Amino acid sequence: MPLIGLTGGMGAGKSTALAALERLGAAVLSTDAVVHELYARDPRLREAVCARWGPAVAPGGIVDRAAIAQRAFAQEGEREWLERQLWPLVGERVATWLAQARAQRPAPPAAVVEVPLLFEAGMEGLYDATIAVVAEEGLRRERAAGRGHALADERAVRQLSQDEKAARATFTVRNDGSEHELEAKLSGILEKLKR
Repeated sequence: MPLIGLTGGMGAGKSTALAALERLGAAVLSTDAVVHELYARDPRLREAVCARWGPAVAPGGIVDRAAIAQRAFAQEGEREWLERQLWPLVGERVATWLAQARAQRPAPPAAVVEVPLLFEAGMEGLYDATIAVVAEEGLRRERAAGRGHALADERAVRQLSQDEKAARATFTVRNDGSEHELEAKLSGILEKLKR
């Protein structure tokens, strides 16, 4: 079963692609979802961010992701500190998930991990193949705004351009059309990976 890294810029449709791959039978995992889970359930992480930035980042013991992002993206060193806390924990979770996916019968056609900063973090070597989801800039901007983000915010600065992600990826999928069209393109990639 190939291990695939799925990435793309903000608003490109990574989550939509991940859902389509799941419908196509792939085992899927979102590292964003893992981070949300860690913030909600891992007391070590909550204690670490509170020690670093004060109790205001976890009012009532619940981590405020917006407050964390504001502090982490304020300075390069703060983001790097947060990544050093998160990435080992995310890595543990991915390893456990992958072992479970490989034990499934019948075996899924692929195991796909959505990693927004796949290339930026230098993690592409961990995967058998990578898929970059790209979309027209106006459409990306519209999608991001619909989720309360702006493409020009601090998170986007950390990300490589769509063109660079596409150039580095094993496969590139345009997501300017319908979900049905996206799913058909992804089905074709899974077929290529079987060969």
